[in-house]
Amino acid sequence: MGRLDEKVAIITGAASGQGAVEAKLFAKEGAKVAATDINEEALQAVVAEIKAAGGEAIAVKHNVVSEEDWKNVIDKTVEAFGKVDVLVNNAGVAPATPLLDTTLDQWKKVMDINATSVFLGTQMVVPEMRKAGGGSIINISSMAGIVGTGAANAYPASKGAVRLFTKASAVEFSRENIRVNSVHPGVIETAMTKDILANDHYSAPLKAATLLPRWGQAEDVAYGVLFLASDESSFVTGSELVIDGGYTAH
Repeated sequence: MGRLDEKVAIITGAASGQGAVEAKLFAKEGAKVAATDINEEALQAVVAEIKAAGGEAIAVKHNVVSEEDWKNVIDKTVEAFGKVDVLVNNAGVAPATPLLDTTLDQWKKVMDINATSVFLGTQMVVPEMRKAGGGSIINISSMAGIVGTGAANAYPASKGAVRLFTKASAVEFSRENIRVNSVHPGVIETAMTKDILANDHYSAPLKAATLLPRWGQAEDVAYGVLFLASDESSFVTGSELVIDGGYTAH
């Protein structure tokens, strides 16, 4: 028996990295998965892998800052699977641009993809979760949403917004059995962090401050997200699940 049997989950940014690993793990644990991403070709490959392993999934091309795209994702998920129980707001960008080099357009882009998308997804999915009698919304923030890392400016601002939006949403929807939690990964080895980890200027202080002697893997985050999506976390809302190898412990 899977930990997510009978649950229907939407996972954004599922074409690669953490999102792809989450989508595969959710399907393995019995969830029906609506995997979304703007990279349709890579997304289709992830969904094909899920189906080949015996899981259930659909791929939906998705610009997470588009209201119309969000409506389409919700509609296609309900059409395919009948309901929505879980939303993982995973899509994001992680530029490492210093403040004085950040343009206004760059700032807006980061805030839109990392924070506005979470607002849109939450707003769109709540009506369907009400119909289902409750649900779990999991917002992927970052350790940079809790402490400053010195590697960027717009990125931690956007992830800090996700952190407090999560708490506000948890308070607003708790009486309807809709749980909202945030996950705060540390340095995770994915395509998104490849350039940062290859640059000693950024990676050396991160490595020195991470207590455990390795970088995190996407699976480390996915299992935390799985817990929050499952009924095992039925008394957890408004929380911050930190998965950072000890970075924020000191």
